[in-house]
Amino acid sequence: PISKATVSVLYWLSTKMGAYTYMNEVWKKKQSDVLRFLQRIRCWEYRHQKRLIRVPHPTRPEKARRMGYKRKEGYSVFRIRVRRGGRKRPAHRGICYGKPKTAGVNQLKNKKNIQSIAEEKVGRAIGSLRVLNSYWVNSDGTYKWYEVICVNPASSSIRRDPRINWIAKAVHKRREARGLTSAGRKHRGLRHKGHKANQFRPSARAVWKRHNVVRFWRYR
Repeated sequence: PISKATVSVLYWLSTKMGAYTYMNEVWKKKQSDVLRFLQRIRCWEYRHQKRLIRVPHPTRPEKARRMGYKRKEGYSVFRIRVRRGGRKRPAHRGICYGKPKTAGVNQLKNKKNIQSIAEEKVGRAIGSLRVLNSYWVNSDGTYKWYEVICVNPASSSIRRDPRINWIAKAVHKRREARGLTSAGRKHRGLRHKGHKANQFRPSARAVWKRHNVVRFWRYR
């Protein structure tokens, strides 16, 4: 049996929990009756909407704030729908010419993750905004939905804010297409450090080039 002291401590902790912490704990229990019902209703709603829409406020406020969202001028959130599954090779009539290694049409997987592809779709559709981050909101048997946080680099409230005005620099154009977002860094293997992680830094292509290019001194 639980002692009265333990019960009082648990009650004190529950009363001290903030709103965002509570929402985060709710989202951790995706198999609970409340969230399963809510997600089923939302999924029905999302299926009847366009592939890409702007949402007035984030579906998951606590997650959006952890991803960098602020409710102020210059920030916007877009919900994007992406098909689930692997990447079928776009080969005409399913004919893959060449060696047997290059054969195969159906059971191929994409190197990029679906979340990174969703960010790229938003970045292509709204070219004047910069993609900051994204997070998962829902999925069914056919689609996954992500909400992508975008920032307007021309907004004065963004350019004056020292915590976010780095994204207004020209070097961050199309950052989602170059694997610089959190989802992009994940599929590039940059979440790992230490043993065997040095083959991905600064990038897999740069490591390959370092190992395969022969350089000579000019005067040798």
